[in-house]
Amino acid sequence: MRIVSYNVRYFGHGTRGVASTEGGMRKIAAAIAKLDPLPDAIMLQEVETSSLRSNALHWKSGARQIDVFSSILASELALKRHTLDAYQVHYFPAHVYGPKVRPMYTTGLATLVRQTLPVLTEKAEDITQRSGYLFPKLKQTRLCAHVRVNHPKLGEVDLFNTHLSLPQAFTKRFWQSSDKMGHGENQLAEIEALLKFVRAARGEGGFVLAGDFNAGPASPVIDRLLSEGLRHGLEEAQKTTREALRSFATAGFMHLRMHLDHAFTSQELVFEDFHETFPFGKGEGPFHGLSDHMPLIGKLSRRSPGSA
Repeated sequence: MRIVSYNVRYFGHGTRGVASTEGGMRKIAAAIAKLDPLPDAIMLQEVETSSLRSNALHWKSGARQIDVFSSILASELALKRHTLDAYQVHYFPAHVYGPKVRPMYTTGLATLVRQTLPVLTEKAEDITQRSGYLFPKLKQTRLCAHVRVNHPKLGEVDLFNTHLSLPQAFTKRFWQSSDKMGHGENQLAEIEALLKFVRAARGEGGFVLAGDFNAGPASPVIDRLLSEGLRHGLEEAQKTTREALRSFATAGFMHLRMHLDHAFTSQELVFEDFHETFPFGKGEGPFHGLSDHMPLIGKLSRRSPGSA
């Protein structure tokens, strides 16, 4: 089973985040269509619903961004891969900024699943930590989105897609470490809410937890996930250490390079490889320059009994 996790920056990277563009969508759709084999599931972060930022430049107001992207992706697959096997859309709106009638911008998560892959259930949970914020109601909502699929070889697999908050700056923990990402008390609180949801929602077939964690590979946030028994996909597949993964950037801001995106599995599953996964800023791969993140593209399998 092949899985992609990707923060697409609401398809607005070409305008440096000012507004979404159809060109940005088409480039990302074309990059996905080049993947061989095609992914079974695509877990996207920073996907808008409908807003001035996402709709102003290139389609009529009211159209959901993920539906437009899904249509563009289907066209790219038909043209480049000669397949009509497109993707089911499972969208989870998170937050609205501005008036609900015409918001300035919105946030959300999306999980796209191959149409040939049965989806058994879907839901989302608010994991936002609002305590300690001056205006807690204005704090951007963070979700963990859950989709359970039935794969012909792996059986039932739960897919958890998430995007954690940035670390809250005005706390003691934040200033105690030179590494900020993944050291926020608010992030650790969100991880506890996330784990509670995963425990309650997971089935018996094993699960994947992936997304933009805004946390470095050796941070307290990632330590907490591993203490729960999760397996760090990239660390195991590349036979490296989390310390070494610092130099494998998955995101960038100006001259900063950071490893913020992660994919974990429960003990029943394992990522065999991350072929076509390239570091941010190196100019490699079809996704170079399309977002401020690079996607994780992993091949998932079921662990054989007795394997380490």
